[in-house]
Amino acid sequence: MFQTFEAQSERGATADRIKELRRLMAAQKLDAYLVPRADEFQGEYVPASAARLKFITGFSGSAGIAVIMKKSAVLFTDGRYTVQARAELEPGLIEASLVPRAAIGMWLAEHLPREARVGFDPKLHTISEVERFEAALSGQNIKLVPTTRNLVDRVWGAERPAAPQDPIFVHPQKYAGRSAQDKIADIQKRLKTDKQDAVVLTLSDSVAWTFNIRGSDIPHTPVALAFAIIPATGKAELFIAAEKLDAAARSHLEAFAKISPPKALDERLKALRQSGKRVRLDPNMAGFSLARALGGAKKIARGADPTIALKAIKNTAEIKGSRAAHLRDGVAVTRFLAWLDSAAPGGIDEIEAVRKLEGFRRATNQLREISFDTISGSGPNGAIVHYRVTEATNRKLKAGELFLIDSGAQYLDGTTDITRTVAIGKPTAEMRDRFTRVLKGHIGIASARFPKGTRGIDLDPFARRALWDAGLDYDHGTGHGIGSYLSVHEGPQSISRAGMVVIEPGMIISNEPGYYKEGAYGIRIENLVLVTDLEKTAGADRETMAFETLTLAPMDRRLIEPKLMTADEIQWLNDYHARVYAALSPELDEEARAWLKQATAPL
Repeated sequence: MFQTFEAQSERGATADRIKELRRLMAAQKLDAYLVPRADEFQGEYVPASAARLKFITGFSGSAGIAVIMKKSAVLFTDGRYTVQARAELEPGLIEASLVPRAAIGMWLAEHLPREARVGFDPKLHTISEVERFEAALSGQNIKLVPTTRNLVDRVWGAERPAAPQDPIFVHPQKYAGRSAQDKIADIQKRLKTDKQDAVVLTLSDSVAWTFNIRGSDIPHTPVALAFAIIPATGKAELFIAAEKLDAAARSHLEAFAKISPPKALDERLKALRQSGKRVRLDPNMAGFSLARALGGAKKIARGADPTIALKAIKNTAEIKGSRAAHLRDGVAVTRFLAWLDSAAPGGIDEIEAVRKLEGFRRATNQLREISFDTISGSGPNGAIVHYRVTEATNRKLKAGELFLIDSGAQYLDGTTDITRTVAIGKPTAEMRDRFTRVLKGHIGIASARFPKGTRGIDLDPFARRALWDAGLDYDHGTGHGIGSYLSVHEGPQSISRAGMVVIEPGMIISNEPGYYKEGAYGIRIENLVLVTDLEKTAGADRETMAFETLTLAPMDRRLIEPKLMTADEIQWLNDYHARVYAALSPELDEEARAWLKQATAPL
């Protein structure tokens, strides 16, 4: 199994850990200490050795920052984790807050005394974040104090897990679509255009994409933890532990890059600073410590990580691979849904469902990993947006409830992410109403046509209209970008209230509106979609693009209330189901094929 089911919360131990952290804070005359979720690579996911937020607070979600003060502590997270935070935090010890991350500095200015000292690890906060803190705190003469050694690590001591040292492997060009040399040349061209001498790549998936390498340092995300410097002219330099390189990986890299140990990075940055080079750092992605090594935030050349926009637009090979991966994955998911439908209500539980789905994916003989811990939530657990089933929380799938399963796979040719909500037994009228409103929003995105220049924020209301009409909504984005055998969450594009990036042909984005009734059920319908090329349709004044749905699996017709749908929406669903049946039925056995025929029958 790629997924484990042990309880992750450590709330029972957090009181003593915070007490020791406060002792260390007092020794350094700190009034507060910041503990972010991020590690020095600033990715969404971190290895066990960098799970400091979980260690000190007990909160295991993938987004958040804690402020530990002399007599109180607050965890700041977002709406996805409201229920989870309450379950994992020690009552009376740590308060949960939904104050936006960008406003935490203002919160500190209001809750700390004038001239207070706030400690932080400069490796774990981006340049932009530190600057926001400084701007918010300056009016109260509150000082940010960088610590030379992370205080949480000192509390953790010898029990802290070792940093991962798993080997890397070469990602074949037939899946990558382009050589690493070509990608580096593209980056160098952009540096020359911007009159910059070098760029530091800090995100692990940026390094993996650029160098056509993959790894397993992060669970479910095939990356190796490494930094890189790409000069405008000359060889790129990769900072990675020698233990991670076998002969094949070393041969691949040495053809176009210099290989250096991680500890050499600081020296190289100082040398670039001393030589007066203009070095580009992404202020929203690079750790503040990297700017310090280059002489300070005012000395760097600011600019977005150039790989982010490049890798967001998939090339021909990546698109071909994604289609193949989704066909393969659709067969596995459909076999699972047929199995699930044959089970008696109350006969299986959430963990068994996860194991069975992974088994169907393994049966493809091409599964490399799952793309994240499967969200397998029955009844009230489905209302926890990022629920992770454990042996302690495991529930049976009971009659009259809904079951939400959000899962994905990592294949060499593509990354998948799919959510289906299934009725266990007979659903209530309310469940059918809510599901149909979510489906209407899903179809609103899937069937949209939009002109050049459209941003994710412009599309987001398409998914919410039917819910808003009934005074309902959901507290997460509607869609995120996705990598090509890389991270299941990839920027810069999104469909959300914060989605300011223009949507472009070749991007792959999730389409996942939802609805959650706390303590009762959750509903989410998720497919991945590919942005199509611009096209001028008959009678149109402007060229528009659209979405091609990549994900292939049926949606539960028992949860649909056709009276709430328009004729066009019903036609979209019937066409989608016809396509699902045509694509998947040849790959299924007779029993599963018969189930799929019924599951995709026209409304």
